Amino acid sequence: MQGLLNILIAAGASFIFLFLVFLPMEKAFPARKGQKIIRKNWVLDLCYFLGQYLLWNGLVLLALHYLGEEVDQWIPGRFREMVSSQPLWLQSIEVILLSDLLIYWGHRLQHKIAFLWRFHKVHHSAEELDWLAAHREHPLDTIYTVGLINLPALVMGFNLEALAILVAFRGIWAIYIHSNVRLPLGPLKYLIGAPELHHWHHSIDRDAGNYANVSPLMDLIFGTYTCPAQEPEHFGIKERFPQNYLGQLLKPMLPADKKNNEEQQPST
Repeated sequence: MQGLLNILIAAGASFIFLFLVFLPMEKAFPARKGQKIIRKNWVLDLCYFLGQYLLWNGLVLLALHYLGEEVDQWIPGRFREMVSSQPLWLQSIEVILLSDLLIYWGHRLQHKIAFLWRFHKVHHSAEELDWLAAHREHPLDTIYTVGLINLPALVMGFNLEALAILVAFRGIWAIYIHSNVRLPLGPLKYLIGAPELHHWHHSIDRDAGNYANVSPLMDLIFGTYTCPAQEPEHFGIKERFPQNYLGQLLKPMLPADKKNNEEQQPST
């Protein structure tokens, strides 16, 4: 009972913290002026927020634990000793770059492979973006993403607890780039991800680009970087999709409905 109470308190505290951090930014520097706080499907995204904190985070951590155990069996101890002998700042840079490389290609595959897209399009089904919409993710899609992001750290032998600051930063940054904020960074936009980039990734075009995570460097290298001066006209997906929490969780696990073209292939 006490454990459940602690989880509820943590979820409530996290919601209040994020609300107080991002709402003023969205009001002061809106990407889409006039977007309401309680906008379309706000309650649906609140369900995703609560689902993550109350149900699915434990599943994700368990999957990450098993991934770490599997990796431990295959990585030579000498390699990890060599890695750990490097300065911590250098190790951190290596982890960030390797994580961004993996998540770039993993994310790109989510848009190209029909099976992966079935789960990932839950995240892209949001038709209005803000800090809360960032939490709209299918739990299986989250396991895939979190596993890729943390794989370099596991391979290199990092203790994930020692990377708590980096993990927290990635989490906050993921929320920020979905927020209804437009703060042009000038030349820094080529080094640091921002809402103006990620909003275009969420345009209704499934192949819009901007697949990278913390930095757009991988998009620049592999030719998928895009940053028009204006916001996309529409967010969301072209496929018909349920508009309720349970329906969105179950739909990707059901057989594809080819008659309704719900597994639409990306353009080439």
